[in-house]
Amino acid sequence: MTENEEKIFITRPLLPNLDAFGEHIKDIWDSKWLTNHGPKHNELEDKLKETLKVENLSLFNNGTTALLTALRALDLPEGSEVITTPFTFAATPHCISWNGQKIVFCDIEPDTMCIDADKIERLITPNTSAILGVHVYGFPCDVYKIDQIAKKHGLKVIYDAAHAFSTEIDGKGIGSFGDISMFSFHATKLYNTIEGGCLTYNDEKLKARVYNLRNFGIISEEEVAEIGINGKMNELQAAVGLLNLDLYKQEQEKRAVVRTKYMDEISKIDGIKIPLMPAKASNSYQYFPIVIEKEYPLTRNELYERFKEQNILTRKYFYPACSDYEPYKKLKSSNAKNLPVTNEIKEKVLCLPFYGDLTEENINKIIRILKG
Repeated sequence: MTENEEKIFITRPLLPNLDAFGEHIKDIWDSKWLTNHGPKHNELEDKLKETLKVENLSLFNNGTTALLTALRALDLPEGSEVITTPFTFAATPHCISWNGQKIVFCDIEPDTMCIDADKIERLITPNTSAILGVHVYGFPCDVYKIDQIAKKHGLKVIYDAAHAFSTEIDGKGIGSFGDISMFSFHATKLYNTIEGGCLTYNDEKLKARVYNLRNFGIISEEEVAEIGINGKMNELQAAVGLLNLDLYKQEQEKRAVVRTKYMDEISKIDGIKIPLMPAKASNSYQYFPIVIEKEYPLTRNELYERFKEQNILTRKYFYPACSDYEPYKKLKSSNAKNLPVTNEIKEKVLCLPFYGDLTEENINKIIRILKG
């Protein structure tokens, strides 16, 4: 590697045409409406409902604020338990804790790396109020089994769909399952509004509640009905979102080509497993994870370092697991004996660079390193 050799990043943001963005900026400047549910914000909400195939959708300034609001909007009792996965980004358990609920970690399923629905029921107690699943890398949770469990025990279901933009199960938008789902539109995601996110939900009665919660709890000029936060998406973010709605499918098509090239060569390498999307689910093309098995000559960490030496930035998503973090490691459910699959997978998974503009030269370089 030379000192000036260009880095190959794990992902690159989808960016709209600058001139087209300039036209939106001119509209915003002319209107002088920068935030507070402006016309571009409202247009984006309507278009995203169609794209995600959902009944109701509320935009937010980021996914974390959206997930915080989702938990509050469902009126989960303070101090109640929420069953979730330790194999996720830190924001997922943080939102539960910030809302005053107690975290109970459930182990994951080895193929999709999502929460293991077969292990949820044994964790339910009289104090359980909700299940919070994460569609990891865009692989969907077992939404049908989770729905059955939730109905049987009277629990709410929240999904962190940060990786699952446009994913469908049996032709249904993934945001239509459960009580409420959060999507992230961060710059690292397939579809972005620079920062941003949304909530999707089937119960139309939630719309007014979510609207109030993301706007300080204000319901009129002279009345604040409850404690809310500022979760509003501004017009500049919405403008990027409107333009990127015209681009994300093309980006998915490019990523599908990259995925095929990876699959063709990596599938021939002993000791590397490629997790596959369930048959009835579509692929969001958010990440390309591989699992390094014992037959491979390097450990996952050694392979990570080898890539790093070549200026290739892979990611050990998700290592450490959330159950290893200081705020959570002393929880009973964080005990290693309760999370055998999580503690195995976190040492073996590696996400490769994955974006539409990844050149064939760089793809071949990555494959050569994998082949040793």
